[in-house]
Amino acid sequence: MIIGQRTAGVGLVGAALYATTTPALAHHVMDGQLPATFAQGFLSGIGHPIIGIDHLVFIIGVGLLAGLMGRRLLLPLAFVFGSWGGAAVHLFGLNIPFAEITILVGIALMAVAVIGNIRMPALLTAGLIAAAGVFHGYAYAESIFGAEPTPLYAYLAGFAVIQFIVAVIAASVLMLVQTRSASMAQGCARVAGGAMAGVVMVVASNMVFGV
Repeated sequence: MIIGQRTAGVGLVGAALYATTTPALAHHVMDGQLPATFAQGFLSGIGHPIIGIDHLVFIIGVGLLAGLMGRRLLLPLAFVFGSWGGAAVHLFGLNIPFAEITILVGIALMAVAVIGNIRMPALLTAGLIAAAGVFHGYAYAESIFGAEPTPLYAYLAGFAVIQFIVAVIAASVLMLVQTRSASMAQGCARVAGGAMAGVVMVVASNMVFGV
């Protein structure tokens, strides 16, 4: 009961945090300009998954799920490769419909998986994570579409690096907590899942009501 109350409370905090930061996060780190150098491309790639809180919470969710499953590297790598695939789809001029809605649904499902500690075969989970990564990568590529090859490749490297690092850190922290107390680790995961659910609520409200 206490964990459930904390999860609900953190969900509301997550919603409030998203609501207060959405206007600032609407701008890319290059202020809408295409990166022109390797450094600009790399920094832009690092920044996009961080300033986009919908992307960030999903990446953290990937790490938490990896920690719960004891797959510290597999799931983060699957997400990185999936996001590269999605970026390639966009850069080749192909369209993925309903990408934003699919990302939102993915966050909701990730919140459920983390809160419920849902276990599936590792390769199946990695495949689903990679599929989700396709939609995130597709969204990332919008900010680099039309750039020269050097900043483009740097951008792809940048968002891959930051996604992998954030997810692995989340997995490592949760696995460290698990070595001390499995119940504590599950409680932490549920609280984080509640925050993810709160973000989903606000994003959905923005889509439906424009608020």
